[in-house]
Amino acid sequence: MSHHNTAFHQLLKPLSRHDFERLAREHHHGQKLRSASRWDQFVGMAMSQLSGRQSLRDIQSNLESQRHKLYHLGAKPIPRSTLARINEKQPAALYQALFGRLLQHCKSLPGRHKFRFKNPLYSLDASAIDLSLKLFPWAAYRPDAGNVKLSVGLNHGTDVPEFVALGDGNENDLVQGRRFVFPKGSIVVFDKGYVDYGWYKSLTDQGVFFVTRLRPNAIYRVEERRPVDRSKGLTCDQTIQLNSAHALKRGAPRLRRVGFVDRETGKHYVFLTNHFGLCAATIAALYKDRWRIEIFFKTIKQNLKIKAFVGTSRNAVLTQLWIAMITYLLVAFARHSARAGWTVQRIMRVLQLSLFDRRTLAEILNPDPGRSKKGEPQMRFAL
Repeated sequence: MSHHNTAFHQLLKPLSRHDFERLAREHHHGQKLRSASRWDQFVGMAMSQLSGRQSLRDIQSNLESQRHKLYHLGAKPIPRSTLARINEKQPAALYQALFGRLLQHCKSLPGRHKFRFKNPLYSLDASAIDLSLKLFPWAAYRPDAGNVKLSVGLNHGTDVPEFVALGDGNENDLVQGRRFVFPKGSIVVFDKGYVDYGWYKSLTDQGVFFVTRLRPNAIYRVEERRPVDRSKGLTCDQTIQLNSAHALKRGAPRLRRVGFVDRETGKHYVFLTNHFGLCAATIAALYKDRWRIEIFFKTIKQNLKIKAFVGTSRNAVLTQLWIAMITYLLVAFARHSARAGWTVQRIMRVLQLSLFDRRTLAEILNPDPGRSKKGEPQMRFAL
């Protein structure tokens, strides 16, 4: 095997260097970069995401130790002062645009959720990324706290975040969530933080189904009752009309109310949905499957650098976060070269130790001593 085909080299294969440079020209500020390029910045920051580098000095040292391998990527080590300056001054919008381009190919990846219906299934949620007010005063949303908010619509079939937005910590979750345009016929699951009767109507008009929880103080009229199988923990299946002045003013549609008792905890849940075709037990199971987005947030916070930052400006923080999300997508591509059942989290942990190994991703992620190298699958994607 040729010496330049490291795991890191193969992981970056889905990225088209030509398209990257075009986007870099579109998202450039100030004078022409001389001592380093945006590609050098990206390679250094992406490497730090996967190898767990803790500081600018750490990133520089690691890049210098791998100089001969970076050469074949068209990159070179970048001094920490230069990296800090580019992170601060050059628009993070480059990486937001790059994420969007790369995401288009993720939609073609094979994948299927565990339910029998074929509708695309998404979980919608937001997670706060805490920041110190002493270092990041621009992130203040309370006198004593600061953060940025990561909003995600996760596809359950591929575990790919198909919808991503970064917002201020003082924004309501709905601000970004309402901007996501989910495919017609899809089912979106979200918690009570996304209660908006006008949005419920908009989703229904767009042909998008949703499953959420009903607020305890909601005012409604029961229009129809259906029998339920109480042996499955179901307590009710009703058609209701939200009829408070607030709901009527915003055109709240007729909805379905499903009650369910979790036998393990004894807790009673009441779900709200605009989908009348699925059985009541499936509605309850859909909301339970929302745990996948919680696992997603846990995975990226444990395995990517999105809690400790190598820059303090807003642009530097957004740059690091968008590169972290791009890195997640690249690992999601690599997952399809891995042994069946491997999670993105497990792949990240393996790559952290094997990033510059001169082996194929198939050898690293799907070890099999009896397998012929000629039979190894290779990733072939381009933007």
